[in-house]
Amino acid sequence: MNRMSNTVIGFLNILTLISSIVLLGSALWMGKSKTTCEHFLQKPLLILGLAILVLSIAGLVGACCDVAWVLWVYLFFMVFIIVALMGLTLFGFIVTSHGGGVGVDGRVYKEFKLEAYHPWLKTRVIDTNYWVTIKTCLLGSVTCSKLALWTPLDYLQKDLSPLQSGCCKPPTSCVYNTDTVIQQDPDCYRWNNAATVLCYDCDSCRAGVLETVRRDWHKLSLVNVVVVLFLIAVYCVGCCAFKNAKRPQHYGFPYGRYGMSKSRPGWEQSW
Repeated sequence: MNRMSNTVIGFLNILTLISSIVLLGSALWMGKSKTTCEHFLQKPLLILGLAILVLSIAGLVGACCDVAWVLWVYLFFMVFIIVALMGLTLFGFIVTSHGGGVGVDGRVYKEFKLEAYHPWLKTRVIDTNYWVTIKTCLLGSVTCSKLALWTPLDYLQKDLSPLQSGCCKPPTSCVYNTDTVIQQDPDCYRWNNAATVLCYDCDSCRAGVLETVRRDWHKLSLVNVVVVLFLIAVYCVGCCAFKNAKRPQHYGFPYGRYGMSKSRPGWEQSW
């Protein structure tokens, strides 16, 4: 039974090792994929994947080889990862609590306003240098090309993604066929029918990017809750394995070589 916790911690670390490889692969795919322009979560996923990978290897070595100091280091850094994940999860729920779309009369899709989102997210897309990177990614994707063949009836009957709603068309409230000057949304004047311009510099496009990030981050926060609970369970089993690694081994005799406690030796040892 003393070895049971070591076996369990070894098996659990194999699972965390596989999950870390999946995390690293997802982060690399997110950085190279041309179908998504979300770079907000790439670095956190890379850091988290590398940390779990290193810790999983340390846990396997410590549990399989009964190396107490490796298990101590493993448990020490496991605490930091659990606390960091709890903080990241809480921050994610706070940030993603803001935002959401506004319904448009007679339309299936929603439109998004930049001022509805958390200030921390808004500062990222307002930054010119950062937005140039996202805009370049959007231009290289197929986000708006799918709408090139749409008819006015399609806009009435079909739904749009947040990126398509904010970046590929002007706000629905815009009025262009008029001889008089009326007060309109500033995005109405930023719109251009050229394929390389469209509404990529509109606040609605920035809001569409933030809405996409908000939805994915909220899903990731829910996954983080499960991961934190799993890591706490791994930590508890790791503590048992650490105690077993510190306990002296008697080569299969749990109560000493002669089956007696060391505090009460047999009569033949007294002689």
